[in-house]
Amino acid sequence: MLLAGSTLLMAEGAVVDGAAAYAKCAGCHGANGEKSAVGKSAIITGQDAAKTIEQLNGYKAGTLNLHGMGGMMKGQVATMDDATIKAIADHIAGLK
Repeated sequence: MLLAGSTLLMAEGAVVDGAAAYAKCAGCHGANGEKSAVGKSAIITGQDAAKTIEQLNGYKAGTLNLHGMGGMMKGQVATMDDATIKAIADHIAGLK
């Protein structure tokens, strides 16, 4: 039980690599956010981090369905914690 608690603390304190976490997004959005995912989404290159966080949290909660992509995106973000969402948002904001 102590090991599980220690592992959890280590996981909570871990720094998330935004570029590595974004790799799961690149298949649809492009390596630099330059693609319109499935021909429907906006280009996300350089998108404001706060907007990305708001959108990813909306998809995760099932309250956002931009361009009919809510179901697909909910599945993509379902396992992301707040730190991962923030790291991905910061990474996207820095894309050029």
